[in-house]
Amino acid sequence: MLFAPGQLIVHRNVHRGRVAWVRPARVVADDERGLLVWVARGTPVAGEVAADGRGLRSMPFAEWIEQGPYRLAPGTWAGPPVLKFLPVGASHSVWWFCDDEGRFANWYVNLEEPGVRWYDGEMAGVDIVDQDLDIVVRPDLSWEWKDEGEFTERLGYPDHYWVADEAAVRAEGLRVVKQIEAGEFPFDGTWIDFTPDPAWTPPLILPPGWDRPPALPPTPANPRSGHRGAGLAE
Repeated sequence: MLFAPGQLIVHRNVHRGRVAWVRPARVVADDERGLLVWVARGTPVAGEVAADGRGLRSMPFAEWIEQGPYRLAPGTWAGPPVLKFLPVGASHSVWWFCDDEGRFANWYVNLEEPGVRWYDGEMAGVDIVDQDLDIVVRPDLSWEWKDEGEFTERLGYPDHYWVADEAAVRAEGLRVVKQIEAGEFPFDGTWIDFTPDPAWTPPLILPPGWDRPPALPPTPANPRSGHRGAGLAE
């Protein structure tokens, strides 16, 4: 299944069968290289919080495990607009961040399980499992790991963490580092001057169907996922 340019889809992250965050996005391109989407400032989003309203990153993981019930709290994408590229079959995505004036600021490599696409009536999207360890890449191609402390902390709780193979995550990161250091696509300047269609205004609310069950296939790290809805495609 290919998405159409300009189509509004939802990009979602799943933790152990629960939707952890939701970001509506406009499709820029979808082809043999992968899926490219745009998240505009002011886009309505949702993120998982515990019963007391705190998010995962605001407490130690051991405390998060004990919290509940969890819920998805609505919010707004208040940061700079972001372009996201999900290469075909890859266990990562690459994000282009810009400053408040719309100028390219840096790349961000988000290590994640390959996205699973779905289509359910009038709503479509792609679900991933964010593996927490990331890479920040500066315009001069210098780079550094990000969130390594959180990644290491959570690996200490294998019965509750959604990452099952630490070595695979790090290996994927190092594979991307080779691309970075060589200045290979997509770190070759592609899309750094991207300008969105002026008609791509953010939706006023999260589109209906944004909270459908995850499309990810069942795995030990996601034991409650695997829902198959109307028109689901991988």
